[in-house]
Amino acid sequence: MNMNREKMWVSVRDSFWFLPAVYSLISIVAVSLISVLDMLLVPQVKEQIPKILLAKKSVAQTLYGSLITSILTMTTISFSTIMVVLTTYSTQFSPRTLQDFMKSKVTQHVLGVYSFGFIFALINLLLLGNGQKNGLISPFFTVLVSIVCLAFFVLFIHHSSKFVQVNNLIGQIRVSTSKVISKTFADKDYNETTEWNKQEIEEIRSQSRKVVQASQSGYIQGIQMKPLIGWAKRQGVVLEANFFIGDYVQKGMPLFYYWENREEAEEEEDSEGCLHYLMIGNERADLQDIEFSIQKLVEIAVKAISPSTNDPHTAVNCINRIGSLLAELGTEYEPIRYYADSNNQVRLMMEPKKYSEYLYKSFYQIRIYGKHDISVMNGVLEALYKISIVHDEAIQQDVWRFGKYMMKAVDVDKLDELDFEHFDAQARKLAEACNETVDYDRTA
Repeated sequence: MNMNREKMWVSVRDSFWFLPAVYSLISIVAVSLISVLDMLLVPQVKEQIPKILLAKKSVAQTLYGSLITSILTMTTISFSTIMVVLTTYSTQFSPRTLQDFMKSKVTQHVLGVYSFGFIFALINLLLLGNGQKNGLISPFFTVLVSIVCLAFFVLFIHHSSKFVQVNNLIGQIRVSTSKVISKTFADKDYNETTEWNKQEIEEIRSQSRKVVQASQSGYIQGIQMKPLIGWAKRQGVVLEANFFIGDYVQKGMPLFYYWENREEAEEEEDSEGCLHYLMIGNERADLQDIEFSIQKLVEIAVKAISPSTNDPHTAVNCINRIGSLLAELGTEYEPIRYYADSNNQVRLMMEPKKYSEYLYKSFYQIRIYGKHDISVMNGVLEALYKISIVHDEAIQQDVWRFGKYMMKAVDVDKLDELDFEHFDAQARKLAEACNETVDYDRTA
């Protein structure tokens, strides 16, 4: 139940309406406090306050009414801007990048401030009774709120104009993906390792195993690893995951295999309890999914080299950022397979994605759609060269194997002399960095 509540909290916190709702509640509290101060404080110091600072009822009504109208106008313009941005993202970049704009805290805070201002003015207008002839604090704060709303309106226009700039979008995706990589391979407060005693693993696998099936269809968005290990310890089971983060699973398909030892169990048997520690949703999320984060850049690059867009410089920009992320991933990457409890007893086995798989998923679509654009292929080879030059032999072998795969897509015999010279120079740089030799021949 705790895990269900936690997943529900994450879902609510990341929703588009959460911050506006919080601002609205704060607005109600603020109106209540300010109204009390106006009723208690102003009558006591009324004689010492200059009359110019005391707003009459008619002035306050005009002020509140004008603010309500203005905020509704700014909100309408802001939502229109949001729709323009979303349309631009869908048609020019990638539908997957819509999440980045919708989850932007700036966008949500702006709408939150609008909600605060609208409710603040509306409630003040309703509370403006016949007995309240003069006010100081409420009108003053109303003017202050209107200024803040205007400032946030300008901020939102600036934010939206920057967000639709493709270079800014690419940079933001690169930064967010870098954070996902660091978080994925950071030191954890539970035991994880790449190797385990083979004899112990074989002994576990030799026993009869049971299956936990998916209770719903959707994408695996994340795993609550530490609670899952704790659950396996309390149940006296060893789990083996049958999925990767980002996979789409069908209801009823095997998610976990497990081997149980009820003598170790601390709780009553609950074979499907492990499903509470999986986050399954209708779309992929970049919380723990490195591949999906990189895929956003891949889709922008593919869209850029399409005949309808024909923007190879944007594609090369994406390729450079993908290369930087893969270089960073190569530095952090560990093929972690085994997760143990506090007693150093293995509780979860999960096959990691290979580094070569990340390489393939990052560039294979660019190879398909960009093989006729020599600038794009040169960009990929240069990115691979920069990855290999900063890593050891293990990464270099994967890079070189994939580099040869990319080179085969280019028909060097049909290249003009200058094009071939540039392509050949990039290929030989990559080969030298990987301590290999180029093995293609140009016959024409």
